[in-house]
Amino acid sequence: MAGFLCCRAIIIMPTLLSSTMMSDLREKQFMIENIYLILERRLALGISELLGEASCWRVMGESAKKTTVYKGLLKNEELYQYILETSVYPREPEPLKELRDATAAHPRAIIATAPDAGQSIDMLLKLVNAKKTIEIGVFTGYSLLLTALSIPDDGKIIAIDVDRKNYEIGLPIIRRAGVEHKINFIESQALPVLDKLLEDHENEGSLDFAFVDADKGNYKNYHERLMKLLKVGGVVVYDNTLWHGTVALPEDLVEELKEMRKHIMELNKYLATDSRVQICVAPLGDGITICRRIY
Repeated sequence: MAGFLCCRAIIIMPTLLSSTMMSDLREKQFMIENIYLILERRLALGISELLGEASCWRVMGESAKKTTVYKGLLKNEELYQYILETSVYPREPEPLKELRDATAAHPRAIIATAPDAGQSIDMLLKLVNAKKTIEIGVFTGYSLLLTALSIPDDGKIIAIDVDRKNYEIGLPIIRRAGVEHKINFIESQALPVLDKLLEDHENEGSLDFAFVDADKGNYKNYHERLMKLLKVGGVVVYDNTLWHGTVALPEDLVEELKEMRKHIMELNKYLATDSRVQICVAPLGDGITICRRIY
């Protein structure tokens, strides 16, 4: 009987609270849940660096041994796995699965493009009939291979990264997939390459699609240049624009992620007021922002 009364009290209590108190409670609950999520990811990444592998992150996919590290923003990890196993993995081409497995052994596997975000990028590429694209930040090449598989045989990708060594992890798989001829890999900082492209006025408005997953502090600089290189109707996708969910948390709770969070929040405000683009923020992977140039 006492247990029954206790349960009744728990059920009735919310009705006795003011709307302001309930709002405060919901906000605090949200903050606590996000703090736990951040701490869990920090711990996993710390262990990963110590062990020299990313497999300590809970993996998602058909094999419980490797495949994909969990980087989704969904609070329910099982729900994220359901999405992957139901809608993403069954349609993922075999070369992408192979590259995902190869990347999972990398100490920094967490920075790879999430497969659910990749699926959306694949759809966008096809919707805009992309033929000429650019990718800033390649890592092992998951999103690059995805793009190469999506565009026509005579399509071209300018792929820019400061470290060719990571790209070479995926290169054998890219070659076996028969799409290396579409890729122009440039080992360099991205801004000099973009500026060089803009020196030739014929490159203005020549790109159909761009994907950016690189140094967050330069996202705004990349955006300004890409607005000149993209054609009207072209699309650019920015990765990590929700930054582990920290964009919705007070700064003093995310000390270790504060610097990158600041860059991301500045970008998000900047894009929200940029009349040249339509934008859509999607909670896929670590958050992606899709921008379509309208003039």
